[in-house]
Amino acid sequence: METSLTMKKIYMDIQEKLYYMIPEKWDSIYLYASIFEGINNIETGEMFFYYFPKGLLRKEPINVYEIPNKFNLDERDYIKLVDSLYKKIKKLREEFIRVNKKTWTNLTISIHNYKFMVEYDYEDLKASEFNSYERHIIWRYVYLKTGLNTYNKKERNIINSYIEKCKYSGKVIDRYIEGIYRNRIHNVINYNREKQDEVNYAQNSKIEELNKKQRILQGNLPSENDKQKSNTNINQILRY
Repeated sequence: METSLTMKKIYMDIQEKLYYMIPEKWDSIYLYASIFEGINNIETGEMFFYYFPKGLLRKEPINVYEIPNKFNLDERDYIKLVDSLYKKIKKLREEFIRVNKKTWTNLTISIHNYKFMVEYDYEDLKASEFNSYERHIIWRYVYLKTGLNTYNKKERNIINSYIEKCKYSGKVIDRYIEGIYRNRIHNVINYNREKQDEVNYAQNSKIEELNKKQRILQGNLPSENDKQKSNTNINQILRY
């Protein structure tokens, strides 16, 4: 598998978008995205990602779509960030096809222990025996390491069916791995807080200006004309 400079730049952009979209400290991120030609060859797909919050004890993974409600963010604005991330992954697919002359249908991106890894899968999803919901269950089991006891009976049957199939599967996966140094990057909470601070500062300045004008009208502060007269008198005194 070949990797171009453009692909590496897209990898960096994806990392930065993920860092920005997670409002708290985290230990690892796992993302799934699919893009393939569905019915009537119309391009279709899906994306979701989870992260594990940072802590001494292993915590439950947080679903990206739970973030707005959990952190009191505007859901519409946050979905725009999700859409932007998915568009970036579509650009990655276009560049991958150009460079490698083959087409993946789904990928998994993981960021853990300062390593960034992308796994490219070429499975024919249109002909898959598992539907979208079932693939989601299987993916969670494989990548989030959630135990079987966390699933209901129906979901366990799906997972067991997948495990049985894997014994005879000749699945081909390409992997890209690089080490990363995670700098401190603004996340959506910090960014919104900064914007709010700017708004508050502007509002406070405006309020202070209005209060000042009100005091002038009430005779508690000198007007600009009064100041000029006072300065003239002072200058005359100094020149004496």
